[in-house]
Amino acid sequence: MNFRLVIKLLGAVCIALGVAMAFSIPWTWIGGGEGYDRNGILGLLMSMSICFVAGTFFYGIGRKAQATLFRREAIAVVVFSWILAAILGAFPYYLSGTQRAVLVNEQGENVSISMSFVDSLFESASGFTTTGATVLSDIEKVSPGLLFWRCSTHFLGGIGIIVLLVAILGQGLGGKAVLRAERSGTLSEGTPHARVQSLAWSLFGIYVGLNVILAVILMLLKFSPFDAICHAFSAMATGGFSTKNANVGYFMTDPLYNGAAVEGTLTFFMFLGGMNFMLFYWCLHGEPQRLFRDTEWRTYLGFIVAASLLVLFFCTRNHDFHQFHAPDNPGLFQSSQNVGESRLELQKPTTFYAVRKSVFQVVSMITSTGFVTDEYEKWNAASSAVLLTLMITGACAGSTAGGLKLFRVILGLKMFRRQIEQAYHPAVVRKIWWQKSVVPQELLHQTAVHIGVYFFLILFFSLMIAAMEPDSTWIAGNFPVTQKLYDVISMVLSCISNVGLGVGMIGAGENFGRLSESTKFLLTCAMLLGRLEFFAVFSLFSLRFWRKS
Repeated sequence: MNFRLVIKLLGAVCIALGVAMAFSIPWTWIGGGEGYDRNGILGLLMSMSICFVAGTFFYGIGRKAQATLFRREAIAVVVFSWILAAILGAFPYYLSGTQRAVLVNEQGENVSISMSFVDSLFESASGFTTTGATVLSDIEKVSPGLLFWRCSTHFLGGIGIIVLLVAILGQGLGGKAVLRAERSGTLSEGTPHARVQSLAWSLFGIYVGLNVILAVILMLLKFSPFDAICHAFSAMATGGFSTKNANVGYFMTDPLYNGAAVEGTLTFFMFLGGMNFMLFYWCLHGEPQRLFRDTEWRTYLGFIVAASLLVLFFCTRNHDFHQFHAPDNPGLFQSSQNVGESRLELQKPTTFYAVRKSVFQVVSMITSTGFVTDEYEKWNAASSAVLLTLMITGACAGSTAGGLKLFRVILGLKMFRRQIEQAYHPAVVRKIWWQKSVVPQELLHQTAVHIGVYFFLILFFSLMIAAMEPDSTWIAGNFPVTQKLYDVISMVLSCISNVGLGVGMIGAGENFGRLSESTKFLLTCAMLLGRLEFFAVFSLFSLRFWRKS
């Protein structure tokens, strides 16, 4: 193990994070807040200092390291970079004393609760892993500079800090090992014959370009530059952080905005964020036909269409769109301005309105974005089951989305069908094909193990949290204790699939803030495991991994 090289690259990550924090400071004045925020600026400046000091120290230790990067070093760089990013990214919230919630004490006085370091670590990890879960009760009172940093963590985590690292530094053949360890494995059209540094720059350029295009479109739809950039970061990274308490629902209820146009735009770009970014690369290099012959992309599109039709059917049959937009139950949109003026439209949903609500929430779930425009958890049970299924499947490999990834779902179903056939024809040897190629047995084995570990970890974390989190958490929040296990499974699934949404205590309009510190820490670990897809993290606990040979 080349420890000096690993430490040197971690130093580069620290410095890059410090530079990224600097871009958040100007938004304290121009982000639409109350103006100068001393605590927010000091928190960012002190955090930048920590990043630069740590980066300089690490870089100094590894300055004489040999440049050859092998697979083990690549795995170590990737895992420790995400852990380091989550820790360093937490300091702006913690050092600024960001308010997490306001509680009323026994004397009837309002008491502000500042974010603890575990709260800050949860928020930071949620941003970098593009989960979008939050502990903040009143987002609109947070300093614009910190809100910009919060959404910037989505931007950085979406394409992967490591892709940018490879693009800037380059590591020869080792760069491919870094990219393999960082990005999800995929069967989609192979790897282009290009230098790894050139490929990394291409992927990063595509990602930045899509962010810029979306931000410009949102500004044309009357978003402020601050809101447009923040929501572009969240949508393309499939993260889900917003600058509003009501999330994207805020823009549905304020008559200043064209709700249908906003919803349609975000739906389209969330869909793009759920695609394998290598397909964008091929399209830009004159081979758009690869998009339409890609099995995973076609499955992705089919899942969205089928799930949207199911949700539309079940919600229309149960009158869910009517029920949860009644004037006496503003629910999710309670904090939005001018609600009364927009209620008249929402009381009589048209077919078009029902379709766009269904499609928006389906795309938000399958891409693990977590944007909301409705109280989806109050929809009928069948629709909830469809949405929870999409949280598990996820979108395409090589995308910014979480979940199992559709290529594993497809291979899992193919293996399941083959196993059924072998039950009554044990002598038959049936190969599994993917786009005119036989899938290697090793990849099938990896897929089966990954699916098994995914559900085992959901069970493990759910049992741990159900045992550790007291019933009083549900009682204090006026949630039924009988729903505790269901809520716990939902929050674990949400974090390990990097979705950020759930039902019950973490449904639309709710947050993770009332959970205990130990539960938040466990969910932070679940987010990182889900983002790194388990085995890169688990390999660090093997003694053989650290041996010289």
